[in-house]
Amino acid sequence: MVKSKENVLSGWGNFPKQTGHVYRPEKYKDLQDILRLRSQSNFISRGAGRSYGDNALNDQNGVILHTRLNRFLSFDEQTQVLECEAGVTFGEIIEYFLPHGYLPPVTPGTKYVTVGGAISNEVHGKNHHQDGSFSNHILDFQLLVASGEFLTCSRSENQELFWATVGGIGLTGIILSARIKLMRVESAYLEVDYKKTSNLDETIVLLNEMNGKYQYSVAWIDCLSTDRTIGRSILMLGNHALQKQLDGKVEPLSPRRKRNMIVPFYFPSFGLNSSSIKTFNSFYYHRFKDASRQVVDYDSFFYPLDTLLHWNRLYGKAGFIQYQAVFPPETARMGLTELLQKVSQGRCASFLAVLKILGERSGGLLAFPRKGYTLALDIPLRGGTELLAFIRKLDEVVLAHRGVLYLAKDALMSADMFAQMYPELPKFKEVKAKIDPGCLFSSSMARRLNIVGNLG
Repeated sequence: MVKSKENVLSGWGNFPKQTGHVYRPEKYKDLQDILRLRSQSNFISRGAGRSYGDNALNDQNGVILHTRLNRFLSFDEQTQVLECEAGVTFGEIIEYFLPHGYLPPVTPGTKYVTVGGAISNEVHGKNHHQDGSFSNHILDFQLLVASGEFLTCSRSENQELFWATVGGIGLTGIILSARIKLMRVESAYLEVDYKKTSNLDETIVLLNEMNGKYQYSVAWIDCLSTDRTIGRSILMLGNHALQKQLDGKVEPLSPRRKRNMIVPFYFPSFGLNSSSIKTFNSFYYHRFKDASRQVVDYDSFFYPLDTLLHWNRLYGKAGFIQYQAVFPPETARMGLTELLQKVSQGRCASFLAVLKILGERSGGLLAFPRKGYTLALDIPLRGGTELLAFIRKLDEVVLAHRGVLYLAKDALMSADMFAQMYPELPKFKEVKAKIDPGCLFSSSMARRLNIVGNLG
């Protein structure tokens, strides 16, 4: 029998911190036993702990770690379909398959996420405008539901449950494995163009103009610039490099390994403040020049922060939240401007602020990615109730412009705000009531946002 251990856990933002009864199963039978014995009133799955807030926390209840359920099950070279357990990380897929010319077709900004977590949070990447979300490349997955059954979920089999689970933050059951179509690449490098913009209008125009030309696009924003320069950015636009573009200077599928650095301890709270961030932002913006056809390795383009292990410690023990919202095209300019104005006036944003353009949404009932523009920025947790009131004002700006907050990043949204932003919540609740009537799967986020009501 798998025993639990009481542990204090947090998401990547180190806020909030809560105690959970943690299980670390190795086999599917272990999972069935955990659910059958019900030594906790409810459970939530947890992958690599890279969600920022509380969607993989379950205060005083069960948390099921997937770190030992991380095996490759099969790979078909003809169809490029990989079947793997949900605890496999993107980094493990890349390490094994990149030398053979395959990559995950969609990736978030870190490779230290699991396949199960990517489905549960419907992750997106810098290529959403062309390739959609992660679920666009999932053929099907196996789900262990509250009754103890294993169900195959796809667009044609248990379809309703498939779309409730995509983006469903682990509340429909335990994702056991998935079949994913990998992407074929000639090299581990990208050819990247860098373009500098003077303000938000220019950034949006350029992102739109480049939409069809580049598979990947992202803009780093100087979030503390003001007035006429608000939203000034550096655009990074890339396509996969072909072998002939490398001029034989590097091994196409074996990029040189980089030495990771580590942040060894939590920085003091004064380490990152508005003055140091403003100085950094100004320096970073001015050091860049427009440049074309730069060849950049895969890790540097997609995962620049992964080389700095435990970078979340830079924000100190109090932690931070990553605030990510998406606005529809018709309200994006006003919504983003107002949001950036409040952040700049509040002088509380960090050096990490990125803007991306998103394409059409998938069918995930609680999935975040949808057509429009999404802004993500880090906010250090300092200031107590004053900061919380400030976050509420940001939420109101997002809602007023028909924007939506990302559950993978959220730690503070109110239940009322959530219900207004996610109109398909009643449909999700219907599906959950049918598949999990006793609310065996719950989480701290699910209770905070009133997704599970009194049962959870």
